[in-house]
Amino acid sequence: MQYDFIIVGQGLAGSLLAWRLLQNDCRILIVDNAAENASQIAAGLINPVTGLRLVKTAGVDAFLPLARQCYAELASYFKCNFYIEQPMLRLLRKPEEKLAYTKRQQDQQYDCYLGRLFARAEFPECSSTDPWLEQTQTGYLLTRPLLQQLKTYFIASGCYLASSFNYPELEIAKTVSWRQYQAKRIIFCEGFLGMQNPWFAHLPFQPVKGEILTLQHGSRLQNMLNYGEWFIPLSGQQARVGATFSHDLNQTEPSVAARTALLYNLAQISPSLAASQVLAQHVGVRPSTLDKQPFVGLHPRYPQLGIFNGFGAKGSLLIPALSQQFVQHLLHDAALPKECHVQRYLA
Repeated sequence: MQYDFIIVGQGLAGSLLAWRLLQNDCRILIVDNAAENASQIAAGLINPVTGLRLVKTAGVDAFLPLARQCYAELASYFKCNFYIEQPMLRLLRKPEEKLAYTKRQQDQQYDCYLGRLFARAEFPECSSTDPWLEQTQTGYLLTRPLLQQLKTYFIASGCYLASSFNYPELEIAKTVSWRQYQAKRIIFCEGFLGMQNPWFAHLPFQPVKGEILTLQHGSRLQNMLNYGEWFIPLSGQQARVGATFSHDLNQTEPSVAARTALLYNLAQISPSLAASQVLAQHVGVRPSTLDKQPFVGLHPRYPQLGIFNGFGAKGSLLIPALSQQFVQHLLHDAALPKECHVQRYLA
């Protein structure tokens, strides 16, 4: 069969790219191994201001409206809300953080992202005596329900194939052929497995393994918390807590050490929350990169091959806008942002 694009991987990157291409009347085939991926496990956090120095994510003023628009479009189509926007309370524990907040108060470009400080008396659920900073325009994406809805949609549209992708089966000519399928181009959206891709393996991936807990708690807390790790209250008095950070990919099973560390750190701010029942523990590997920028674009030698990967922990924020830009690049040769263009490494 003949397609415009074959997309390898149905994580958030592959799914939103496929959605965009379908909206542009492209014939696509998604090849996915149907295994649990990092997008399904991820917390889906969108947090415009991060780090000890409280720095805005580059381009967030443009990325955030497009992310909201994308998730609103998907919510309207599937009659289900996937993006939950709510303030996040960040604990200012270190002197550098408190100094950074003082500086940001003088900078108007941060006014719409940073709110007021909460004193200890205003926040009885937590035991820390340090102040909490309200961060606004934050939220989280319900990635697992979104990806399941999109998978069902792709299957109904006849463009989803559950299969492992074996690289030696790909034939590259003016177009590409894989098994009985032909396409003008193939786009790899494989997450950290992109490290094994023979055409893109030399890209400087820096995958990060993280573990996340799902808790059943009895608190009335409605805000997300950031205390070095994060706490996200869900419906039904459940919450997610995470995430650990490790470059050791040899152990991919949930570990007792990670569970102990997550609960210990939560106990430092709220012993009652840390005493909650643990319902689940998941491990995921985020496809981070050396320069913290994603890999987007076509191979310089084989322009029939493309990559859309490397979004790390900011995929929920970046992928909606960059998928739109990549589609315009693929269909109309529009320029890609230099900072994420894959040819910065493949020149």
